[in-house]
Amino acid sequence: MKPLICSSILLLFAAAAGCSLLVNPLPKIWFFTYGTGTPAGKDSLLNPASFLELRPDGSYTRDFGAFEYGTWLKKDHQLVLTSHDHQKTSWPLTLPSSNEMQLTLAGGYLASFESRPIPSMQQKQDPFSLFNNRWRIPATHKESDAEIRSRLYNHCQFWEAYFRWALDRGLTTIDVRSTPTLIKIYGNGFTLKPTEDLPAEWVSFFYDSDDCQKASNIIRDIFEHRTIAWANTDNKYKMFLSAFHQLLTYLR
Repeated sequence: MKPLICSSILLLFAAAAGCSLLVNPLPKIWFFTYGTGTPAGKDSLLNPASFLELRPDGSYTRDFGAFEYGTWLKKDHQLVLTSHDHQKTSWPLTLPSSNEMQLTLAGGYLASFESRPIPSMQQKQDPFSLFNNRWRIPATHKESDAEIRSRLYNHCQFWEAYFRWALDRGLTTIDVRSTPTLIKIYGNGFTLKPTEDLPAEWVSFFYDSDDCQKASNIIRDIFEHRTIAWANTDNKYKMFLSAFHQLLTYLR
């Protein structure tokens, strides 16, 4: 019986090893770290907040200077993205390690990305989901005050989910400077950015400069006439979670 028992144990180990080899390393949230070569076109806008989320269900979101969502697949050594408007993009793909991905973008620009686990399978709790990033989709018409307010509400939903993700995952640092926003976040608070300091990408989300200014006016009015009660905690993530939750309340 002993040889049979040993053989069974070996088979179990082999099966376990085989299963681990079948795990797909791509479904993760990938952040741009650095590039080699000369970026071309929109790829020149890559920064530490640029992300590509590949979900296990075959859907994706990304922001490489413009927000996009759709479906993805790996075909041979290519990552193939098909956007919601049926535009197909294919990039040569290599995986130097389980948490590093390299994509060869336009002009041979080699972009390196580092992974973190997908925040949540629930769209509402995932800061990188379509649900929390509709504010990044540029307006196609002049927006009403209610529509601008809704865009700001969704923007603050993103920030709330972003800080919740950092807190739940125990992340030591997160980037808060590269995301296009009208709110300047610093060590112990936030403020409204002056018009001249608004990121070009943020301005591009609005139909015109007048709508963009209306968005700033809405936040300015909250900051000037409402009270943001800063949580009495040394945890920065909890502090900003509370502050953005209050902003959401005032934007309803």
